[in-house]
Amino acid sequence: MERGPAWPARLLAALAVATSGVVHLYLVLGEDYGGGDGNWLRYAFLAQGIGGIVLAVLLLTWRSVLPLLGAIAFGASTLAGFLLAVYLPDGLLGVHSAWGGWAETVSAITEALAVAAGLWALLLERRRA
Repeated sequence: MERGPAWPARLLAALAVATSGVVHLYLVLGEDYGGGDGNWLRYAFLAQGIGGIVLAVLLLTWRSVLPLLGAIAFGASTLAGFLLAVYLPDGLLGVHSAWGGWAETVSAITEALAVAAGLWALLLERRRA
């Protein structure tokens, strides 16, 4: 892929979604995962982890607006889901979460960063076009 003016923003978005994905994989595959077998959240975390890594590769190899939109959607939806699970009285679809560990902090930061970097790259690439 040709490295244009949006390359640093694409790289930052890729690092952000990959980091969020790795954190989700660590949580779902780790021994500390409290979701239990058969819990739908386990499969959502697994999909989130794999999706984050695939999206990171696409951001770096495919010069299209689609991976950028994917990074924005990935970050916004994941962060929104976590915040709803924290702040809604009944949680999100029966799942209650809380701020409290490194995984929550790293995920929240990288997901916000994915949105910001995706928007930044989108702006740079649309301005150039």
